[in-house]
Amino acid sequence: MTAPAVHRAGDRAWIVDCPPGTVRQVADGAAADGWDAWVSDVVPAACTVLVVARPGARMAALRRHLRALAARPPRGRGTPVPGPRTVEVPVRYDGPDLSTVAERLGTTPELVARRHAAAEHHVGFFGFAPGFAYLDGLPEALRLPRLSTPRPRVAAGVVAIAGNQTVVYPGGTPGGWHRIGTTTAVLWDVDATPPNRLALGDRVRFVEVPA
Repeated sequence: MTAPAVHRAGDRAWIVDCPPGTVRQVADGAAADGWDAWVSDVVPAACTVLVVARPGARMAALRRHLRALAARPPRGRGTPVPGPRTVEVPVRYDGPDLSTVAERLGTTPELVARRHAAAEHHVGFFGFAPGFAYLDGLPEALRLPRLSTPRPRVAAGVVAIAGNQTVVYPGGTPGGWHRIGTTTAVLWDVDATPPNRLALGDRVRFVEVPA
């Protein structure tokens, strides 16, 4: 088996190419068991993890540590994973694209809402904007590709779907996802501690509220 690749990123960071199913174990282990003295930040993505080292860290040793984490067998479904929670997000299924989504899927807006709220979503990774969580778990029956041309600006609290994922827009960013609802929940607050309400691996349950 080929050892996972670990690439240098600038003078104080490594990017780990994670085999399928290992992103979280690499992200969790990167700064665990004393390695936090050498690691200042860990940024998981869809299939990579960026690990930023503190000044003076032994970069070669850190690389060996990260490579060993990525080489471990993926944690199975029955393996306890530290830290996951279930976070409930209230949502009004009143998005401007809801009717179009239902029409394209050959169903009704009510059924789209019901299927979305019943699904088990979880935080796959973060990216694009601070606190912007990509939530995996969208049912096959609700999957559509992103728009070919993104909108220049999407308001805060918009709940949108594309591919196998759901996102909640932080506001002020472009976006090419299908807007099916809105929420008053604030998932990123720079003045909060921590600012991000969600963490990698958290389960997210969308709870329908009257529109």
